[in-house]
Amino acid sequence: MAAGQPSGEVGQQTYASLLRSSTVERRPVSLKPITYLHSEPRVEWDQLEVEQMIVNENLQYAVVGKFSYGWPDIRELRRLIPKQCDLKGECNVGLLTNIYVLIRATLLEDYVNLLSKPVFYITHQNGSYPMRTLKWDPMFDLEEETSTTIAWISFPSLPPNFFGKETMFSMAPAVGKPLQVDMVTKNQTRPSCARVKVEVDLLGEFPKRISIGMRQPNGEVQEKWIKIKYDYMPKYCTTCLI
Repeated sequence: MAAGQPSGEVGQQTYASLLRSSTVERRPVSLKPITYLHSEPRVEWDQLEVEQMIVNENLQYAVVGKFSYGWPDIRELRRLIPKQCDLKGECNVGLLTNIYVLIRATLLEDYVNLLSKPVFYITHQNGSYPMRTLKWDPMFDLEEETSTTIAWISFPSLPPNFFGKETMFSMAPAVGKPLQVDMVTKNQTRPSCARVKVEVDLLGEFPKRISIGMRQPNGEVQEKWIKIKYDYMPKYCTTCLI
């Protein structure tokens, strides 16, 4: 399946790097033997094998939609979600439970779009149904909402020579996994501040600044501290798991 950014050997990637792959190869996952722990059966796979399962099942850009206050019929949702969420590529919508749907997008752009808004309102006939979107992961627990979300971060006073995508994607991992540079930064029309969209864990650390350095021919490093500004960061309750 085509998926959208620079490619690589799936067997040498992490799950995060799959989100940046343009072409990924489906490969069979080998059968595993049943083992027993305290007389109970168990099966175990390596992480790379689970990553391959994600590729095989078209889950690189999967998002969970949560309907807490009712929802249209699943057949209607398959028609309404792509249109009303402004998805550009194909997607597959399936029912997980009575309040969750699994949305398998096929474009990174759609994946980012689905996770960038606090809520989508799916309208049908005379009703409007709020749908919150959550990041799906291989061990997604329907009883707990994931602490992973998408947010914009900014680098005020960053010298404009560092505004390139490769540079931004080198700095942003101090906070989370970079996904997208904003259009103004890309178009070079706001040299005072660079912004990048990142996938972050709300339970993680949020550094306030990052040091960037330039190594000179004599080996000396000229450094500059750059402030990290968080445009908006949702709150996560560790008690309610919401």
